[in-house]
Amino acid sequence: MRVGSMFAGIGGICLGFKSTGANLVWANEIDRFACTTYRHNFGSNYLVEGDIRKIDLLAIPDIDVLTAGFPCQPFSIMGKQQGFGDPRGTMYFEILRVIDAKRPQVVFLENVKNLVKHDNGMTFLTIYNTLAERGFGVKYAVLGANTHANIPQYRDRIFIVGFLNHSNMERFSFPSELPLTKTITDIIDRNVQVSENYYYGTLNRYYEILNARMTDNTAIYRIDDSGVAMRAWNICPTLKANMGTYHDRVPIIRDSYGIRKLTHSDCLALQGFPKGYRFPQIPQHQVYKQLGNTVCIPVVSRIAQEISRVFQAEGGK
Repeated sequence: MRVGSMFAGIGGICLGFKSTGANLVWANEIDRFACTTYRHNFGSNYLVEGDIRKIDLLAIPDIDVLTAGFPCQPFSIMGKQQGFGDPRGTMYFEILRVIDAKRPQVVFLENVKNLVKHDNGMTFLTIYNTLAERGFGVKYAVLGANTHANIPQYRDRIFIVGFLNHSNMERFSFPSELPLTKTITDIIDRNVQVSENYYYGTLNRYYEILNARMTDNTAIYRIDDSGVAMRAWNICPTLKANMGTYHDRVPIIRDSYGIRKLTHSDCLALQGFPKGYRFPQIPQHQVYKQLGNTVCIPVVSRIAQEISRVFQAEGGK
């Protein structure tokens, strides 16, 4: 399958499709730091950096599958929920422009689960209808990292898949749930001392309260709008993009050496990235932003495998 990726970020969706043997032929991302990370891991042969609204669509190569993890903030319950009234929300219509220009056989979209309920369902109905008007048979499902990837992170996302061939759409099905056998301890090694930059020192304004409340050495804690959360999480709370805006929003653990934030490597593991994935020399807050903006790769891989199975069985038609 020839895959093109919009809003590619650091390549989470691309990695999910690449794991199936797909051929990545085009990707677009506007964030320069995300592009730096993408190139560091994928090379620079096909990534186009810049605003999709200013890109010549005729320059996009032929693709079989168009993927897009389009901006989720306008639809998230954590934001103002302005939807299509938010300039970021209008980016969905750029997906339609690319579809009209390239006519891919398959469309794969990812967003926050609240997209289904946003504006009393009218936002999702618009998305569904505009794809159907273009000939796609559409299916959608909300899948989670802890329910469909055996990864201990609460991360539910809606996935929308459309096939131009409606017979293929009928043959496609989303992956079933998996038992969660991994724990936080399987992901994070608390016996390894990490860089001192991740640890809360005794002079930090949160240290005393963290030290008092973090009584479970196997759990994860976090700081939210109300302060240090009382809850000890046995499954990691959702990694969010605001980890890059507010440095204390990174989930926190107690290891053998002190109280610390999750490291970049911890977060990559909790998103299912391969061990060889690396970040270049970019500001730390940008790394955390990227980690919160990306996807859980094994969930995407399982969906991509099913798309590939259906697509290849019909010779790409």
